[in-house]
Amino acid sequence: MNTLLLEDPATVAAEEQRSSGVWDYVSPSRLNLWLRCPLAFKLKYIDGIVPPPTPSLFLGKRVHDALEVFYRHRHLAVDFSVEAAARRITDSWDQAAELEAMQFKSLDECGKLKQQAIDLVTAYLQQVTAANTACEIPLAVETSMEAPLIDLDTGENLGIPLTGIVDLIADDRDGPLICDFKTAAKSAAPFEVTHEIQLSSYAYLFREATGDEEGGLEIRSLIKTKVPKIEFHRYRTRSEAHFRRLFAVIRAYLDDLDANRFVFRPGFGCVMCDYRDGSCRDWDG
Repeated sequence: MNTLLLEDPATVAAEEQRSSGVWDYVSPSRLNLWLRCPLAFKLKYIDGIVPPPTPSLFLGKRVHDALEVFYRHRHLAVDFSVEAAARRITDSWDQAAELEAMQFKSLDECGKLKQQAIDLVTAYLQQVTAANTACEIPLAVETSMEAPLIDLDTGENLGIPLTGIVDLIADDRDGPLICDFKTAAKSAAPFEVTHEIQLSSYAYLFREATGDEEGGLEIRSLIKTKVPKIEFHRYRTRSEAHFRRLFAVIRAYLDDLDANRFVFRPGFGCVMCDYRDGSCRDWDG
């Protein structure tokens, strides 16, 4: 297999802060927000209206950070214990809150959220290490990838790249396993279509970067129940049909960009939308 280089954290940070112009690149997060609601997409990526971070989002970032540090050590064959990963959350918490302008309702809320993040990371790592005493071997951690979008059926270059940041690629018996970490309030049915855009995008990027085929894809959910619950949902290697579906979505997305057409899409997703009671209410079509 071709070597997939581990990128420096500074490179990943630069990727996350890159230009937000909608014609600069396509990403799974942009596609998924557009699919949920074109108006919300416009408000965020075109109008630049970014809501303040929520406690849930902040917690998710702290969990991701601790897991990233754990797997980076593992990638370099350096010991890094479960306890050290938990300390990472404690040691970086205040600085991260300041950098992200995170406002807690009270010191009690801040303390409970921090403990919840520690409990989630501890439960996940204990489960992973118990299942495999040697622990899985990372091939890449929090890696930014980019590739031109070339239609696999027609060979047409769409003229805009696809980018994505993959949480973890692990060595697995079936081949490289592409993994994504998610924090969630409750368990969810493992419907593949829920994650299809993200999974297919990551597989496309991986194949373009390495010339190899992934062995599988996995969503690893850290559930924020009173007693943390960890769920692993594995999905098969992407087929040609998956990529045709992905390109159909991307073409429809680009058509909307061309037409400057961003209508609101009311539905269940509105319950969790940060624009629901403000900018969305002001939109008149």
